[in-house]
Amino acid sequence: MRTKNLILIALFISILSNVGYQKAFASKCQNSPDSITIVSSPDLYGLASNWVGEYCKLHQSAKIKVLKISDTQSELTPNDESHIYFLSDDVSLNQKKQPVWRMVVGINAIVPIVSSNCPFLNELNTKGITSEKMALLFKNAENRNWGAILDNGSKNPVNVFTIKEQLNKSEIASFLKIEPSIISGNNFDNSKEMISEIAKTPYAIGFCQISDIIDPTTNEICSDVKLLPIDKNENGKIDYSEKIYSNLSSFLRGVWIGKYPRELNLNIYSYSASVPTDENAVAFLSWVMTDGQLLLNKNGFSDLAYSQRQLNLSKLNGNEVVVEQSKGYSVIPVAAGIIVICIALFFGIDIISQRLRKGKVIAVNSSFKKPALINEQSFEVLDGLYFDKTHTWAFLEKNGIVSIGIDDFLQHVTGPITRVIMRNLGDEVKKGEYFLTIIQEGKQLNIKAPISGRVVAQNDKLISNSEILNTSPYTDGWIYKIEPTNWLRDTQFLVFAQGYREWIRMEFLHLKDFLAVSLRANYAENAQVILQDGGDIMDGVLKDLKPEVWEDFQSHFLDNSK
Repeated sequence: MRTKNLILIALFISILSNVGYQKAFASKCQNSPDSITIVSSPDLYGLASNWVGEYCKLHQSAKIKVLKISDTQSELTPNDESHIYFLSDDVSLNQKKQPVWRMVVGINAIVPIVSSNCPFLNELNTKGITSEKMALLFKNAENRNWGAILDNGSKNPVNVFTIKEQLNKSEIASFLKIEPSIISGNNFDNSKEMISEIAKTPYAIGFCQISDIIDPTTNEICSDVKLLPIDKNENGKIDYSEKIYSNLSSFLRGVWIGKYPRELNLNIYSYSASVPTDENAVAFLSWVMTDGQLLLNKNGFSDLAYSQRQLNLSKLNGNEVVVEQSKGYSVIPVAAGIIVICIALFFGIDIISQRLRKGKVIAVNSSFKKPALINEQSFEVLDGLYFDKTHTWAFLEKNGIVSIGIDDFLQHVTGPITRVIMRNLGDEVKKGEYFLTIIQEGKQLNIKAPISGRVVAQNDKLISNSEILNTSPYTDGWIYKIEPTNWLRDTQFLVFAQGYREWIRMEFLHLKDFLAVSLRANYAENAQVILQDGGDIMDGVLKDLKPEVWEDFQSHFLDNSK
């Protein structure tokens, strides 16, 4: 009993000591005379103000002021370490005088819009518009009519609207595959004027930032304009995987997953004269990387992937500055609660041990079976193989023929594969084109070839027993033998096992991000089951998810692999 008392006293003193340290540190942070100045470009001023406002509610001692850059000031020179800049890709910084530090904090998107009164809305929502046809409108003042882009014979003119000093012109030109100087149209002084005119003009079209058309009262796209759907795969229709334009939530999710053209995405950066070391600045930026990400969607921006946030946090906190928790709870009640829990746990363990010593065995429900879990260390990557980021592998045999298969990551994610559709013997395949379909009870993924060549053999065992892909993806589960067309050229785009292991680790973090978004939209009640505490997820996680999630996985992990 004496030993127990000594242990409890030591535990109590240890916790109180920790409380004293935390109070001292908190006092140090709160009494710091340093203030932070946030300098924002005009398009991000609302977001920056909301970030600061929300942060100051939680940290009432914080001293932060927000300034807006002049609309005409497009070149800046950060030279004050107490200033933090929030800027989009399009605002250039003068880095000649001194280097600057920067960190991505969110994603903005440039979008084509039309009036809500456009008579062709239904047709546009069905067919969409390709970048090629849109380029014809923006580079050629002649033949600007809706019939030319919708193939419906309409002679109604298309009113192309632009902004005189459009900072996003290079991104728009990249998407349209034309030179920025070629872009022409009716010019307006700013985006607000242009959007207002598009709303009143049924046949108008123009580009703006998605954040420019958000109604702050509803956190939705303004009702007088509509997003113009983009036919990304250029097949003449808006497929299910391209249906992201109906509302703000669907659109931002589409941007995050990769369904929206990357050329029209803008990084939002935080800049500073040097790596932030001031504890107030680090605390604020760390909050932006965590709780602050929730405000991005509400302001019309896309949040960052989990892996990117963690990378940013590790860089920020490399100087060992302690960051306050997002909620301003007092540490004393928390510590008191910890003490009570520890005491209860201590005596609980003691009672159990006494019962065990007396021979009283506590029954365990042996019928309960925990689901198999996977984490970033679960995936086998064999040395000696080449890997492609389409989740395939290649191995050059001694006779010059290349064996091809899928990687361990893919089979773990899909769960039991029930059927495969393979190319025929003698077929020519090209690197990057679909050459295999794996199916699980009607849901499917299309896999791209890692190399180019001719199919000289296929694994017939997979026709009757496709689960070999799950049990032995690198040996018995090979899929094709291919006679390569240009092996040396193709291997320049493949990676060895060591590099692939690191990439797979990041891919697993991307998978967790992807699942979090998908589950939030479709499976909120099952999210805790699928995404386990501690960072693990269920093996075969796609098995019981809807076909729509499989299509999103196809888009994010296989079609947009990088």
